[in-house]
Amino acid sequence: MRFRAVVAAVLATSPLLAQGTTPAANNTLPLVPTRTINLDTDEGTWISLDVSPDGRTIVFDLLGDLYTMPITGGTATQLTKGMQYDAQPRFSPDGNLVVFTSDKDGGDNVWTIDIATKATKQITRGKTNRYRSPEWTPDGLYIVVSRAPSPIGASKPWMFHKDGGSGVQLVRDPAPVPANGPLSLVGAAFGKDDRYIWFGQRQGAWEYNAGFPQYQLVTLDRQTGRRDTRANLLGGAFRPALSPDGKWLVYGSRYEAQTGLRIRDLESGDEKWLAFPVQRDEQESVASLDALPGYSFTPDSRAVIASYGGKIWRAAVDGSGQTAIPFRVQTTIDMGPKLAFNYRVSDSADFLVRQIRDAVPSPDGKQLAFISMDRLYTMPFPGGTPRLATSGQGNEQQPAWSPDGKWIAYVLWG
Repeated sequence: MRFRAVVAAVLATSPLLAQGTTPAANNTLPLVPTRTINLDTDEGTWISLDVSPDGRTIVFDLLGDLYTMPITGGTATQLTKGMQYDAQPRFSPDGNLVVFTSDKDGGDNVWTIDIATKATKQITRGKTNRYRSPEWTPDGLYIVVSRAPSPIGASKPWMFHKDGGSGVQLVRDPAPVPANGPLSLVGAAFGKDDRYIWFGQRQGAWEYNAGFPQYQLVTLDRQTGRRDTRANLLGGAFRPALSPDGKWLVYGSRYEAQTGLRIRDLESGDEKWLAFPVQRDEQESVASLDALPGYSFTPDSRAVIASYGGKIWRAAVDGSGQTAIPFRVQTTIDMGPKLAFNYRVSDSADFLVRQIRDAVPSPDGKQLAFISMDRLYTMPFPGGTPRLATSGQGNEQQPAWSPDGKWIAYVLWG
């Protein structure tokens, strides 16, 4: 069966004894699969991906599992499988390992997997932190990842040794913390000069009725600890990626109601849209998987590989166009128990109303107006028989008495 899937689219000190294990041997999620879905798809949403250092392979996530395939496209090979949610994969500089986020031990953490042996290693520990957008340092010895102390909280960049350990926090809030909230830095990226780490930075974790810009691009100087703003557009600037040759910067931004990828010539400073539009961003939300899915330059710096519109694309840096990279995923996905509950609903003429809303007494205190089942009722107070106050159709809400008690104003959605 074929169907198109829409994916819903998470310096070492005293290293831990992290041993390589297979996914099945270290899966401690308290979820037991009770159902399966046969998946055969060539589409997906919010796919994070990376290109291998030799330019031959793409690794990507889909529905909580990781896959690899040739950069030219084709049928994907499954790299991880299980009830856990594996996401945001990135190749190590030698191409032998992939770092990713997973809740396979019952909490959100950072893991690596050996491409050849499929052995996994847990890098971070704990059940309450949230990790986003892990990235390798260019020497392949460390992993930089944004960590929040709770599902909704500001994320700070941390660096962990590839073998585990307690890690070190790279950026701290100024003292006192600004009134508009602590700093969040996500989407670590390295360029040709590994002295600097690029991030998307914002104040706080999220906000209602968000004003723009939400994110700006900053660099962290690993030698001095200084942060400098590199882009601050009205539509935001987030999810940076830098070309291996040091010539190009690509990042996400929004123009009016649509989001695209911008490209900057790092020598001249000239910018233009590389791909516009691509897909929605997550600037106003907690952005649990970053503000955009991960994407990557090819090793020759001539193209960016990214996912949008349900497909995987190759966007040429010279502006000559975008080419779809076909992919196909065939697998069986385990699912937990069905969350369906049976409730008895009486169809008798008389029944007990269990929710009363917007109850307000009349000015003289002798009557009560209230809403039940989206209709306006009045009744003598403190006791009496309710009666419908109107004969109209629609959703009636929020009654208010006139000062003399003769009229009731209310809101009507017809």
